[in-house]
Amino acid sequence: MTKRLLVPVDGSDPADAALSFALEEYPDADITVLSVIDPTDVGYGSIEAAPSTFERLQETAEERTEKVLEEAAATAAERGVEVTTETVIGMPSRAIVEWAENNDIDGIVVGSHGREGVTRVLLGSVAESVVRRSPVPVTVVR
Repeated sequence: MTKRLLVPVDGSDPADAALSFALEEYPDADITVLSVIDPTDVGYGSIEAAPSTFERLQETAEERTEKVLEEAAATAAERGVEVTTETVIGMPSRAIVEWAENNDIDGIVVGSHGREGVTRVLLGSVAESVVRRSPVPVTVVR
């Protein structure tokens, strides 16, 4: 039976390391690369933002996500592995766990931390939250 793995990516070095690990350790796995658009990063919750500003922020987030997924697919292809890419909108740790729950995933391979900064300090580590909430085994890659 083919193992089904979920690898969340955000363009950070730890996420890239997690993808490399998954590709090396599980070359025969069915790998889904997931990118989460965080509404708090995009300004989804900003009532004051003009609709045109909101649309521009959303487009920028979607373009960044598309680029991250294209790079992940290219990395996999270089190693002879075909991956599936998916995008969801939500709070990263919750969206990752929900995707795993709803899509018959056997394991999650996640980078030790993603983008740095104030949000990471305030919200805590996405990886830590995924480890606590995940219904399937989680491998954290540094």
